[in-house]
Amino acid sequence: MQESKIHATDKILFFKKEYISEFVYGGIDGAITTFAVVAGAEGASLGVTVVIILGLANLIADGFSMSVGNFFSTKASRDNFDRQKAIEYWEVEHLGETEKNEIREIYAAKGFKGDLLENVVEVITSDKDVWVDTMMKEELGMTQDDKTPIKTASVTFLSFIVVGAIPLLAYIFAGSGKGMDGTELFFYSSLLTGIALTLVGSLKSIVTERNMVAGIAETLLLGGLAASLAYVVGDVLERVFM
Repeated sequence: MQESKIHATDKILFFKKEYISEFVYGGIDGAITTFAVVAGAEGASLGVTVVIILGLANLIADGFSMSVGNFFSTKASRDNFDRQKAIEYWEVEHLGETEKNEIREIYAAKGFKGDLLENVVEVITSDKDVWVDTMMKEELGMTQDDKTPIKTASVTFLSFIVVGAIPLLAYIFAGSGKGMDGTELFFYSSLLTGIALTLVGSLKSIVTERNMVAGIAETLLLGGLAASLAYVVGDVLERVFM
């Protein structure tokens, strides 16, 4: 039921579904990383202004770093696919009989026999493009990813910034923090982060086709562990150096 809903449309919310995974993991990383900074600053009893500065600096730097990593990862994957495909074209052109026998072996292993097997081999090898595509899928287990490096990096950066900014909203809107102490601000930041991780965790469950409650719980748990660790480190460092 859940899978049929995913395949029924090209989009989930306002994203093409093939880019949802970038949005989800960029958002989770952004929210957890930024909230960890907030928790660490709170543990060290730093002021509101310092929390905002550290949070925004981390948000921009880590978001850019993650998107660059995503860009090169996607580009490397596409380049490797293109290189392997060029090799297959060369092998089909210069080692035709060997490659034809490989097609025969592949489909024989699938249960094709006799005239049917030979007909399948003949049909596939009569078209060089079909021949190469078949070798890429069946021999190498490689398929072309239509996602471009620029788009995957852009979606990752956007989700990191948008979702990652949520833990800072309480501090940003508090301005100088008058009328609200650090504990209250941290509480509201924790609440907002929990809501953000719940929404992104539900999207993650759609992408991975896992139970939604389990997906949300896992995301919240990881966020809580990261924040707790950062808070403790901040508190210890504050006691040692201040």
